[in-house]
Amino acid sequence: MTKIIYLDSPENFSFRPTIYSHGWSELLPFEIDEETWKLSYVFTDNNGKNPTYATISDENGRLAIEVENSELNEDFQAKILNETKHILRLDEDLNKFYKLIEKQKNLRWIADANAGRLVRSPTVFEDLIKTICTTNCSWSLTKNMTRNLVEKLGISTKNGKKSFPTAEAMANQTPEFYRDEIRAGYRSPYFHELAEAVAIKKINPESWLKSDLPTNELKKEMKKIKGVGDYAAENLLKLVGRYDGLALDSWLRAQFYKKHNKETVCEDTQITEFYSKFGSWRGLAIWCDMTERWFKVEKS
Repeated sequence: MTKIIYLDSPENFSFRPTIYSHGWSELLPFEIDEETWKLSYVFTDNNGKNPTYATISDENGRLAIEVENSELNEDFQAKILNETKHILRLDEDLNKFYKLIEKQKNLRWIADANAGRLVRSPTVFEDLIKTICTTNCSWSLTKNMTRNLVEKLGISTKNGKKSFPTAEAMANQTPEFYRDEIRAGYRSPYFHELAEAVAIKKINPESWLKSDLPTNELKKEMKKIKGVGDYAAENLLKLVGRYDGLALDSWLRAQFYKKHNKETVCEDTQITEFYSKFGSWRGLAIWCDMTERWFKVEKS
């Protein structure tokens, strides 16, 4: 039997633009249904066990979370609610960003649509692993690596869905496993080393969410992890709520050339200058600008 728990959403929150905000909703254990506009995820308890499949949907201005486990205890239920808030960034205040872009005619749609919240994983560790999976490869390969991690190392729910692996589960594998089974290529030793460091609490990615470090210093901390360069660090910064960096990759550059530079390749400095007027929000401004067509398709 299933159980539905409810969560109030803030006034300037819009469900579809949030779950459709970037590709994370396509990476297991997330799944997105673009016909019914529902987002599903496999949650685990505080020990990384008892995986429970849940589907999140918008119901008259509040969120309905349908879980497959009707006998959830209060602690697990509270964890699902808190992690849903985190995934959808319900507590993030974008009013300053909306005010900054209100005079920008080409970006006014963002505030009108209550867009700008970038969906993220329940943990920074999961976002870190997934971000490393996006580097120097196609999106299809990113999806394959993430799928392999979940299917081979995750814990199965009653309906056969699997959770994202814990650091401990990943640390128990060898670099050869990541090379041969996950098909992670050069990332293989990085995954083993990172998971081991997190498992023994040598590294705590979750601390980045509330770090007092200036953004440049936090970026340096992130880049100490093998496999994390400028792009990956700036992507992670966005996922912890800091939008100073553009996180330029081949896809983002190509979109900029097409939309703002007559399909002509230019230096990154030109892209940086284009968005400099948005200050500490420039990373969010470029992402929303480059994905505008997604929302036009979604609304049609």
